[in-house]
Order: sequence, then C-alpha cells, then structure tokens
Amino acid sequence: MNAEIIVIGDELLIGQVADTNSGMIARYLNSIGISILRTTAIHDDAQQIKLALAESFSRVSLVLMTGGLGPTKDDITKTTLCDFFHTRLVKSAEVERHVRSLYRNRPDVLNRLTETQWLVPEASTVLENRVGSAPLMMFESNNHTLFSMPGVPYEAQIAMEEQILPILKKRLQHEAIIHETMVLYGIPESSLAILIEDWEAALPPHLHLAYLPKDRMIRLRLTGHGNSDTLLKEMQQQIDRLRPLIKPYLIAEEDKPIEVLVGERLKAHKQTVSSAESCTGGRIAALLNKQPGSSTFYMGSVVAYDNSIKQNVLGVRGDTLSSVGAVSEETVSQMAQGVRHLMQTDYAVATSGIAGPGGGTADKPVGTVWIAVAAHEHTLTRCFHFMGDRERITRQAAVAALILLLKEML
Repeated sequence: MNAEIIVIGDELLIGQVADTNSGMIARYLNSIGISILRTTAIHDDAQQIKLALAESFSRVSLVLMTGGLGPTKDDITKTTLCDFFHTRLVKSAEVERHVRSLYRNRPDVLNRLTETQWLVPEASTVLENRVGSAPLMMFESNNHTLFSMPGVPYEAQIAMEEQILPILKKRLQHEAIIHETMVLYGIPESSLAILIEDWEAALPPHLHLAYLPKDRMIRLRLTGHGNSDTLLKEMQQQIDRLRPLIKPYLIAEEDKPIEVLVGERLKAHKQTVSSAESCTGGRIAALLNKQPGSSTFYMGSVVAYDNSIKQNVLGVRGDTLSSVGAVSEETVSQMAQGVRHLMQTDYAVATSGIAGPGGGTADKPVGTVWIAVAAHEHTLTRCFHFMGDRERITRQAAVAALILLLKEML
C-alpha cells in the first residue's frame, strides 16, 4: 500500500526549521508495510493545503499531515480541513478536559486562544494527544483516510506510536517491507557496482538494491516486499551470495553509525579506547562520548593541536617533529602510543593532518591526514587524502579513524 505525507509550515520552507517529521513517519509506515509515494512541504496557506490534499488523494488513499494545529492565527489547518471536508468546528468536551488537565499547574496558559484547541472539525474522529494540547484528528471520506497531527516532532512521534500505527495495523491489509543493510568502506561506488553487477542483475523484481554513499562509506540497502517470513529467508539467501564478493570492504551488517558499532564492540569485549587528535580537534571524542554508557569504554582525549602538546604531553620525539613534521606516519604513531600509555587503554586512535584551507604543500596538500591505531603489541598507520572544505575533511578523518579502529578490533 502507498501513502503520502504533507508537512505544513513556513518555517520549513525558509530553512529555519528542519523537517524531521516526514522521515520519522516514513520509517514507522515502512515498518508495517506501507510505502511512501511522495512527501510534500507547503506554506501555512489554506489554498496550498487544500490543493496538496486533493493532489495526494488523487494518487493514494492514505495521507498523513503535520503542522498548523496551534492556537495562534497562523495555525489554520483545522479551519481549512473543515472547508475541505465540508464540515464545521464544534466544541469537544473530551479535548477540553484534556487541555485543562494538561495545564492544571499553569493557569496562565489557559486563555481565549488556548480555548480554541478544543474546537475540532465535526466530521473528524479525535484521537488522544497525550503530550500536547493540539487535537489529533482522523478523517475518513470516499475511501480516503487523513491523519492530521501536530507539527511538534515529539508530539507527532507519540501520535504515530500510540494512535496511528495501531489503527493502521488493524485496518489495513499489507505486505511486509524489509530492509537489510550492509556497510562498506574502501571502495568507490562505481567500482562496487561493477564488482557486484552480476549478483545485482540476478535479483528478483521484488528485491531492490540502493547505494547510499557518505563519508567514503557505502551503505548497500536491500529492500524487499512480500510475505514477511518467506521474504526474510529469501533476502538472507541473497546476502549470503553477496557477502563473499564484498568481504574485503565489509565493516558491518547493520545500519548503525560507526561510533555506535565501535562502542558496542568495546563494551562487548570489556575493552577501552582513548584518542589523540590534532586536525580533528576533538571530533572523535565527541562521536564516542555522545553514546549513553560511553564512560565504560572511552577514557578520554588529548587535543594536541600545537607541537608542544604533542611533544610534552604525548611524548612525540622532538627529532621526529623536526625531521618529518607533525603530519607524518612517525608523529601520528607516537601520538597514538603516547595517549594509550597515558590513559592505560586497550586501544588508542590518533590523527594529524592538514584540514585547510591553508597550510598545504606540494608533497602534503590540503586533505592529507595520517591516522594511527595503537594496540597492545603493534600500531597500525594509514595516510588518507580527503577532499572538500575544512568541515568535510575533519568529518571524514574522524569517521575514517573510527573505521580503522573497528577493523583493527575485528
């Protein structure tokens, strides 16, 4: 089954606020076998809302809409839906009780504008919005169904989880949609496509492969439609055929950020890691530290941007810095070994490079980054040449460092 999503808000179209609702809704609908045909973002404008609804209902029977349900004058979704479905606003005693209870400790919030929240379209079925005052509404007309929910992301997510998904699961007959993702590193997208073209060409029509590159990683996502038990077994058989072809580049068989994969591996083996960062300026530390429970595996970092810190804190030799410079295999290796010894960790990762825009030379251009991973008995080093601006180079370097660490642990 197909559905469409409409997100309402001027703030979305001027780039003031990022639209996270459509992605969240799509993920939930995909999980129960409903595909998203189109997502549309529109202004807070009655004509635009009605036009978007009419166009969506010309293609699909299910539409989910967010936004425009607040108490201020620019929130016009309820009145516009009354016009679209030829109905009128009526007072809902149920919504009034909920709103008064929600703000029982904040009487200043209850005013003549708040009172408009318990006016709802008569033709709608009002569903509980447990965490907000805006009504959650379902409209059914001419075999079409519309769910209108608040634009506040947290409220929209609760609405999907607690109200909309249970209704759709009961009412809709659907096939399963299953995604299986494999994460690769170290091969260009075009080279990967050539490597697996025979396997991809042999896929049955109900299985689709997508290439999703980012930060030199490629997520291969295999998507299937059909009976869940049969489909899952068939997809696993296809992945079993694919795995030997991509084994040298495969770093994960689940769609998780690299820092999560590293953290899970360290926690599972009760191991620890530290970092010494020059060009990445603490970015590796931030990636590892943002995970809940990171204190069990991540001990700390030294941001050694100046050579004096590399030498006096991390123990990089002065003759190394004077002979081959800070951006070198020898320096980054000693940085990793130094921070591992300093923090007494099982592993340590270090970076030193030229993020730009200045500072590059003929033999060490902007984007040159040395990365080292120190373990108990040896240190692994590798030189990378990243492209892009300073932000992109440092991001790619941090990701590459964590990938090198994961591959070392594996």
